[in-house]
Amino acid sequence: MKVLFVYYTPSGGVETLNRQRCRALRLAGIEAHCLYYTWGSGMQNPVDFPIYVTRNDIEIKHYLDLHQYAAIIVTTDHLSFPRLRMLGYTGKLILEIQGYGPKDYARTQLISAAPYVNAHASALLNPCTPHISSLFNELYPYIPQYNFNNCFDTTSFTYYAAPAPQSPVIAWLGRIEDNKNWREFLWIGYHLSQYVPELNMWMFEDPQLSIPSEREQFLQLIAELSLEKRLTLFSNVPNADMPYYYSVIGDSGGFLCSTSKVEGAPYGILEAMSCRCPVLTTDSDGVSTSVYHNFTGKFYTLGNIENAVHEGLGLMQDSVLREQIRTQAQGHVQQAFNPHIYAANFAQMLHSV
Repeated sequence: MKVLFVYYTPSGGVETLNRQRCRALRLAGIEAHCLYYTWGSGMQNPVDFPIYVTRNDIEIKHYLDLHQYAAIIVTTDHLSFPRLRMLGYTGKLILEIQGYGPKDYARTQLISAAPYVNAHASALLNPCTPHISSLFNELYPYIPQYNFNNCFDTTSFTYYAAPAPQSPVIAWLGRIEDNKNWREFLWIGYHLSQYVPELNMWMFEDPQLSIPSEREQFLQLIAELSLEKRLTLFSNVPNADMPYYYSVIGDSGGFLCSTSKVEGAPYGILEAMSCRCPVLTTDSDGVSTSVYHNFTGKFYTLGNIENAVHEGLGLMQDSVLREQIRTQAQGHVQQAFNPHIYAANFAQMLHSV
């Protein structure tokens, strides 16, 4: 059986998810391919399954006719449903939502998607994101819904023993745009450095996905807070190199700081946890399946810098709790996001629809 995953561009969490699950689904005898409309930085990550990058209808139809996919899972882009039907595809179409950003935007998008979803979708899929599940139930009560965790291969993406920096590092991963809330990270780092003078700040980003006006404000705030010597920017680091960075951040005595306002199912948090890098995060909805306060990570209240600094210092200074969190987080990813479980859930979904 063959399936196709469709998304705009191979970058960020969806690209990571697709790489992970195309391999995991082989455990259930499913061959998975990916179609992206435009090139993205994730194309630098090696894969061993077919990836197509095109907007051309003739090329897309060729792939559809050649492979005769049993199902096509479209992430976010509900407008592609009539297009795929126009190109002759008659199989099952599944709309997957990994996250839209702000909750009001998610509602607006899912309401506007109604004509396309009701006409074409055989099922709805999301990775146990509470606000998305709630919207599915409200807006599409008669369409089958499937909610299960994404998969994560902890055997290949795991802790990497290497010399750690002399000074603690707090890190941030994302796009320079409002929902990822980069401003809050800069302010947290600024105030945390009053207690930890040797603190280093690392930010991992894809500059191609940043919003120009936000980037200008980003550079201005760095200068305003005099963070130039403390802050290091990393652009488009290959995913295969990230276990090293997460591992040394964890061993430095620092942590990953996720400041997002709303998230679907952020892969960066799972990656950090698998590499024994502690996580401090907002309760951004989609993290509810991965972070449990003082057990697999720590929460702080969105917008409350004082609370973030307090919890961050707790992660850095309470060595017993820190080691417990590192160990428990790694074990949680291994169990709850197991590729075998994902493959079984996905196969059951396909069988049902």
